[in-house]
Amino acid sequence: MVSVLLDRAFEHFMTMGRLDVRYPDGDRRVYAGRAGPRAGMWIANPATARALLLDPALKVGEAYMAGDLLPVDCTLYDLLHVLMLNVMERSPAGERVFSSLRYMARAWLQNNTLRRARRNVAHHYDLDSRLYRLFLDEDMQYSCGYFPTGNETLEQAQSAKKHHLAAKLHLIHPGMSVLDIGCGWGGMALTLARDYGARVTGITLSVEQLHIARQRAREAGLEGRVNFDLLDYRAVAGQYDRIISIGMFEHVGVAHYGLFFDAIRHALKPSGVMVLHSIGRVEGPGVTNPWIDRYIFPGGYSPAVSEAVGAVERAGLWMTDCEIWRLHYARTIAHWRSRFAARRELIARLYDARFCRMFEFYLAVSELAFRVQGHLNFQLQLTREIDAVPLARDYMMGQNPISTPLCNSAASAFYGAAVLRA
Repeated sequence: MVSVLLDRAFEHFMTMGRLDVRYPDGDRRVYAGRAGPRAGMWIANPATARALLLDPALKVGEAYMAGDLLPVDCTLYDLLHVLMLNVMERSPAGERVFSSLRYMARAWLQNNTLRRARRNVAHHYDLDSRLYRLFLDEDMQYSCGYFPTGNETLEQAQSAKKHHLAAKLHLIHPGMSVLDIGCGWGGMALTLARDYGARVTGITLSVEQLHIARQRAREAGLEGRVNFDLLDYRAVAGQYDRIISIGMFEHVGVAHYGLFFDAIRHALKPSGVMVLHSIGRVEGPGVTNPWIDRYIFPGGYSPAVSEAVGAVERAGLWMTDCEIWRLHYARTIAHWRSRFAARRELIARLYDARFCRMFEFYLAVSELAFRVQGHLNFQLQLTREIDAVPLARDYMMGQNPISTPLCNSAASAFYGAAVLRA
């Protein structure tokens, strides 16, 4: 009976491409729509078939982690490509119901109080740092790289991202104070101190990231210009010339956007500049995939640009620039997936095979979210005063904003050349 119901669901669901499904009883069915990609999958048992029928957004990932759903004659990426394309065309009825319920509950699901925010951050970012070293670039940038030509290496793209954002900060002289909210393993803070002469305070809620960031500052001889603290954005004291936040806003929670931008306003000097880099969505407000929420980023949410901009306006800040990046994160994650696959045996020794399947599913789903499901990156430049930055945005176009021996001319030359090629 379950296989019959799932068969009917697939017949209704598949409007693009071809999907070959092998059922637990040995039956094999092919579902096809108009021209598109092809994939196959095996469902191990009736319990998995029931779960897929009721809540596919959660259960596809769980079944893959358990080894109860596997791609057949294709890769996991190929299978997810077919499924996600068809979700965009015609979401299953059960999924529409669950999605509506999740939307109604999202304020509670994203109620990231200080205690809850610390627990959520620890879930993902306090994993063994050796894991991240195995698939990230050398600077451990765990956010979208910048590919002006599309031919950059991962290292080049992450360097370009950092200098692109630094240009938007408009660091007009050495010694400017910068607050880095959600500083990760410290790469951006160290770049701003080393290459731009800034005095940087980086804050994070991850104990593991804090340890690595401080270690890197010592090794780079930058302890006098960079300080890292275990601190929530709501507890920031004092004011800064510049504020930057990369890939942290996704962890704030929609119910706390007003609090976040009020905190930015209070922490920013009157003539200061803030740059926010975040994942977003093109289709308007939505919900976080339940599998991602449970296993990867609890309490996380990628907002529509309209949700962020509305909160900025209510906080009384000027939005002096907005930039949308489309396929840059897809390219970034493709590099991560390749590196993860090449080092899978080492990662399995750190954790286990189930963890590897979980991470593979996360990376594949994430890349496809940017390729076929309307995810993007947006960067907002914010100020308190109308004239805090120049009237024209030429200063953002890849030139180092200060001329000092502290600047890394090689990095600036690469970035400037990349912009000219784009």
